[in-house]
Amino acid sequence: MLEGIEDGTAAAMRLAGGTPLRSTLDVADPSDWLALDTGVREAAWYRSQFLPEWEHSAPLPADLTQLALALCHRDGWIRQEAIRRSVRYPDLLPLVVIRCADWAGPVRECARQLLREALDMDSALDLAPLILSVGRRDRGAFGVDVLGQLLRGASHGQFVALFADPDRIVRRFAYRLAVEGRLLRPAQLARAAARDEDTVVQDLCATAALTALVDEEAYENVLPPLLSARNPRTRSAGVTGLRRAGLSEQAESFLSDRSALVRACARYVVRQQAGDPAAWYRARCTEPYDLKLPPGAVIGLAECGTRADAGLLWPLLTHPAAGVRARAVAGLRALDCVDAKQLRPLLDDPAAGVVRETAVALLPSADELPADWLLERTGSERPRHVRVGAFRLLDARGGIVALRAAVGLLDDPDAKLRTWAGQSVQRWHPSADVRGCGAEVGELLDRSRHLFSDHVLRRRKWEAGVDS
Repeated sequence: MLEGIEDGTAAAMRLAGGTPLRSTLDVADPSDWLALDTGVREAAWYRSQFLPEWEHSAPLPADLTQLALALCHRDGWIRQEAIRRSVRYPDLLPLVVIRCADWAGPVRECARQLLREALDMDSALDLAPLILSVGRRDRGAFGVDVLGQLLRGASHGQFVALFADPDRIVRRFAYRLAVEGRLLRPAQLARAAARDEDTVVQDLCATAALTALVDEEAYENVLPPLLSARNPRTRSAGVTGLRRAGLSEQAESFLSDRSALVRACARYVVRQQAGDPAAWYRARCTEPYDLKLPPGAVIGLAECGTRADAGLLWPLLTHPAAGVRARAVAGLRALDCVDAKQLRPLLDDPAAGVVRETAVALLPSADELPADWLLERTGSERPRHVRVGAFRLLDARGGIVALRAAVGLLDDPDAKLRTWAGQSVQRWHPSADVRGCGAEVGELLDRSRHLFSDHVLRRRKWEAGVDS
């Protein structure tokens, strides 16, 4: 695989030296052809002695590798003549595709005529990734239009390879054509929406699957894949489809989904049936220490409840399930009912997710927390997530306590935390609370002198009023 202009230039040099085309680059990789195209001009410009300098009056060679170089040559006349000679070489069609977006009009038109004549179904399937990649360039729409016209006559079997292509742009294009041509049944579209990792494909296929349904019985094959999909966008489409299918009562089970998007769609469907999602959430959150309480039900109450519902969330801070505790903290923050004194003990929680949510909730109240208490929790004997949460709050406070914490963590056993601490020291500037702490500030800065140039270190000390 060629990874850039340098690799493309090296490939051009090998071609000029007689190395076969298929030994020089991966002919199935669009990026290799694009790198070669750029690399040839780079080599021709800076290393002209290594590449043939064809004259306008001299005949171009008929050799495959030399024609590949000519198709990428900086001289437009040579590129145009090379296109005409490439008719007999299907292996050079990828470079013809690139020339269809050429900046020189005559070259561009010549390449487009050849592509229109040479492209068939098999070559279109092979070249689709490159055509769509070139299509993102200026003047690149021609190849995409030709590809679309040809593939509109393809069968579902011929589309299968495009549906599985690792390039999401290719998959999007193939699914759009399949939807326009009604090549896929609703159940197939639903499975595609559930399987694909690209959000555009998910939305496209899920919407098309639901739109194509004409009777309620068909929902039996479409909704299950949507509702059981791992990605939330597809699940949300399935939940919305429950209403059209006359199955709105099933939306209730998605009120506690792990995704906020799915929960919102479920609340919409429930309300359309005169249901009360808030009442459902309240009922679930008052079940005494039910280990089966879904964390989504806890945060769902905060999403549609009122500040009065905070009374139901406070007891859940001691729930046995870490997910419930974390969502209870997030819910209190969403309801603007954070009490720093009550949440502070959760900074020692054994679950990293709980400490993370607690630190976020306490950030606006960081100045209210005891600095020494937080500093104690940055010690290496504490769990990593506790050290991270405490340092996040100390860093937010700023001043001398932030510098103490950051310098203390420069030797932390965790590499990421050491890096974060170093960055904190580098961006630290003295605030009003450093007055009278000049000696300590000087000592702390000296301990971290490897993070500064001499000039910056002297400036930091001067800003803090440290005697040189």
